[in-house]
Amino acid sequence: MDRDRRLCLSTSDDIRRVARELLEKGEVARIYGYAEGRRGQVRPFIARTPAEAERLLFDRRCVHNLALYLLDLKAEGAEAPRVGVVMKPCDARALNVLVLEHQLDRAQVHVIGVPCNGVEGKRACGTCPDRTPPTYDTLVGEVPTEEPGQAAEDELARLLALPPEERRRFWAEQFARCIRCYACRQVCPMCYCEVCIAEKLDPPWESIAIAPSENEFYHVLRGYHLIGRCIECGECERVCPMGIPVFLYQRYLAEEVRRTFDFRPGMDAETLAPFMTFRKEELEG
Repeated sequence: MDRDRRLCLSTSDDIRRVARELLEKGEVARIYGYAEGRRGQVRPFIARTPAEAERLLFDRRCVHNLALYLLDLKAEGAEAPRVGVVMKPCDARALNVLVLEHQLDRAQVHVIGVPCNGVEGKRACGTCPDRTPPTYDTLVGEVPTEEPGQAAEDELARLLALPPEERRRFWAEQFARCIRCYACRQVCPMCYCEVCIAEKLDPPWESIAIAPSENEFYHVLRGYHLIGRCIECGECERVCPMGIPVFLYQRYLAEEVRRTFDFRPGMDAETLAPFMTFRKEELEG
């Protein structure tokens, strides 16, 4: 049995143990995590009893950002119970942003943090510098020591090396393939508006027509709404049925924020994003 396989089994056992204890003691009403799905895939799963907690697992197939499902707590209002959730580093960064933006109460969530060396099929994992979640209540598993790859960074560097007109043509061709299914929006924990401007008809800021100009406007608008907020989990790109490199676009914007403001969203739940605050020295510089 290889080392990665042993680590996954050990981490899964630890998750089940912690989840059982939390549910048995009544500290949480449910645990959001991962369980076996169909055809060898893993799916998001909610364990409500110690017996159901035995189905929880964690391995490289756990691609979903579970912070998305915590938004249900706000919908439940004052009746929402305390819950537990299994979180990778990118999931925990999303949680911090949601807490910062008053979408969640951190005390309402027990985070079972899991170290992560990347999951299957995500470009985002190649540039993620975090191996442990930035916030957790219980940390399980062994911290991996492998360094992240450079694939996404190299691809972004190659794109930025192109003349402006070629870059413009590249993105025009990509966005022209968009079918406006809004899967990228629906899977993003940061896209929690009750009415999205992409579908707001009064006033009609944006057409819902599937046309190159409208598609481009949608993606640019969504990208700017996520500046300083995108935690680079790559879920948007994973669910795109057309294979549009959505993460590459978000990665570019995130790099600009990092370069200009020395800021990474989600590293804590206290530091405001650059576009949510004002510093006098920024005007004086």
